[in-house]
Amino acid sequence: MFSDLADRKAQARRVVRQLKKDYPIAECALNYETPFQLLIATILSAQCTDVRVNIVTKDLFAQYPDAHAMARAPVKTLEKLVQTTGFFRNKAKNIHAASQALDEKFDGEVPQDLAVLVDLPGVGRKTANVVLGTAFGIPSGIVVDTHVGRLTKRMGLTDKADAVKIEKELLEIVPKKEWIQFSHRLIHHGRAICAARKPKCHDCHFAKFCPQVGVA
Repeated sequence: MFSDLADRKAQARRVVRQLKKDYPIAECALNYETPFQLLIATILSAQCTDVRVNIVTKDLFAQYPDAHAMARAPVKTLEKLVQTTGFFRNKAKNIHAASQALDEKFDGEVPQDLAVLVDLPGVGRKTANVVLGTAFGIPSGIVVDTHVGRLTKRMGLTDKADAVKIEKELLEIVPKKEWIQFSHRLIHHGRAICAARKPKCHDCHFAKFCPQVGVA
């Protein structure tokens, strides 16, 4: 990791610049039509692949497309629909309770406020950042998933393991105007090139300035 803040900021500028060149258009991999659907899909994505979530939400949203409908769905039915995402009982309980809260307190609309969002069942800071950034274009923070955590350590931007601590360090060095796309682009890079076990460093445009921390 670059120990000096100025060096970390300089490295962040290099990373952001290359990400914008390699992935000029990087969108969220979750399928959704409304902020509510993105919220539910993001809750379901915990410890589950986006591909699997998209398969599940196709049927889920066909039956329960909004907070009003999902709040009235039997939890057992939701459990069956989301079973293949893992931890399905807890996820079904959370998406049902979150839908009820939205339906009762916010007329079914997703609030554009980080503090309010994280009070919803099943919603943490990461989920709130995804919804605010992707659905509303509000840069409330930087989404730190497994790809972002792995790549920012490899590139020397952080040495932290905890997502909250990683985000705190990234917020210091990544310009606010880049926060939303920064995560999307890193996730694309993690999937295309910088894999966990066998990163394609020989094909990577970052190789000239990436310290490759932790790469054998």
